[in-house]
Amino acid sequence: MPSEEKFGLRSQITRASVSVPSNIAEECSRNSEVEFKRFLEIAIGSLFEVETQLIIAQELEFIEPEELKVIFNLIQKEGRMINSLINKIKNS
Repeated sequence: MPSEEKFGLRSQITRASVSVPSNIAEECSRNSEVEFKRFLEIAIGSLFEVETQLIIAQELEFIEPEELKVIFNLIQKEGRMINSLINKIKNS
């Protein structure tokens, strides 16, 4: 990304990306399944933020479509793992 995006879109993508594992880690210190599910849902929301911000980056031609495909595959994989945890909590 251009250097002028250092504190704009790039910063937002970084913050949202870091938020995903941070929310999961934060919940590990708690004892409630309800809270765990809530933090997992927040992590999913952060994944959607990253996805949206990357679409904007592509529209602005800051990222190549092929790079975006690889990243989207990783986002989908992570989303499936988090959703699997949410479903296990719902069904327990």
